[in-house]
Amino acid sequence: MQSQISENIKKLINNLPDNPGVYFFCDQNGKILYIGKATSLRDRVKSYFKPEIVNTRSPLVSKMLQAFTKIDFCETDSVLEALVLEAYLIKKHQPEANIQEKDNKSFNFVVITDEAFPQILVLRGRELILSGLNKKQQDKLPYKIAYSFGPFPNGSQLREALKIIRKMFPYRDSKCIPASEQKRGHAPKACFNRQIGLCPGVCTGEITQEDYAMQVKNIILFFEGRKKRLIGNLERQMKVFAKNKEFERANGVKRTMFTLNHIQDISLIKEENSYKTPNGEVFRIESYDIAHLSGQNVVGVMTVVEEGEAKKSDYRKFHIKEDPGVNDTKALGEVLTRRLAHIEWRLPDLIVVDGGQAQKRAMERIIAKNIAVVSQRIPVVSVVKNERHQAREILGDKRWLVHEREIILSNSEAHRFAISFHRNLRSKKDLMN
Repeated sequence: MQSQISENIKKLINNLPDNPGVYFFCDQNGKILYIGKATSLRDRVKSYFKPEIVNTRSPLVSKMLQAFTKIDFCETDSVLEALVLEAYLIKKHQPEANIQEKDNKSFNFVVITDEAFPQILVLRGRELILSGLNKKQQDKLPYKIAYSFGPFPNGSQLREALKIIRKMFPYRDSKCIPASEQKRGHAPKACFNRQIGLCPGVCTGEITQEDYAMQVKNIILFFEGRKKRLIGNLERQMKVFAKNKEFERANGVKRTMFTLNHIQDISLIKEENSYKTPNGEVFRIESYDIAHLSGQNVVGVMTVVEEGEAKKSDYRKFHIKEDPGVNDTKALGEVLTRRLAHIEWRLPDLIVVDGGQAQKRAMERIIAKNIAVVSQRIPVVSVVKNERHQAREILGDKRWLVHEREIILSNSEAHRFAISFHRNLRSKKDLMN
């Protein structure tokens, strides 16, 4: 049976194009189990079945791969379109594996506000939940939401996508105050994005409400994955402008159409490749740090970075049980040992510690000591600081420097979180005394 399944899988994969798009794992009844995007549909789907990653798959992926019988796909012209279409289809079909993959409150959503000159904003799931409260609670919010698109699990990739979209369709954000709402008797003040061409002039009164509504409609069509309809709209706009001898505006629409058909999304491809492990899971970085005052009230923390962002729902605090005195390395060792004992927590792909070679090697020894539990050697890097406590050097295998920004983020988050935890603990003890 396994060989038959393997042959079927080969046929399914061979039918996939080597192009960007969205893929669907479906069961025998046609129910969608999982939706994903890819730079290369064939390579991405093939990666799920590599023999070397069978034992490292998450329970969620393993369950999905046991249940699927069919792979469907929708090819797109660019990675950007695949990113947008994936989010739209996840929201539409709500596949179980996608919804359970990550805490819904930490997903990113693109929202369009309900006002004369709508804002285009990025909200977290928890912020979107607030917007769905009863009318009395909604009235306390600074805006109402007309449209929402998402979820987008990768916040860093979404930011790159919005940079591309905004160059095609400039829009108003939260820092842009419409000219009609600014102080009367003074010339309207241009927002920063107007100065660099990313706001269409809502703040300066250069765009009418009608023209801006047309711009927002184009953005909605793009986020709904309706590219053909969008291009049709742009063609009609261009003809109307040309007929009215508004040649500059007609040329502007023509340039937008060209950009739309020749999207350069190299940055998105780089982002996609940076945040995935060989088995297709999100790359997870864990960082640990210690805080104390002359060896008293010693505490430790664990922070997590996934997809270039801090995942605060996975942060953990540790009260150091053994007396390390002022030996931070010993305290770090206790934190890591206790963390590795939690087999229900997903293991990190990279561990970050503060300090030099001594701290790095100490952590590596603890991982080796617990190899029966973790079943794999987790790489460790250490962050060396200068006299101003800023990252000066990263020690470890140089291939991990592709994640340099995330390593420094996780390290600084661990330092911040440890100090905050220690201060709160001291404040409580001071109150008790």
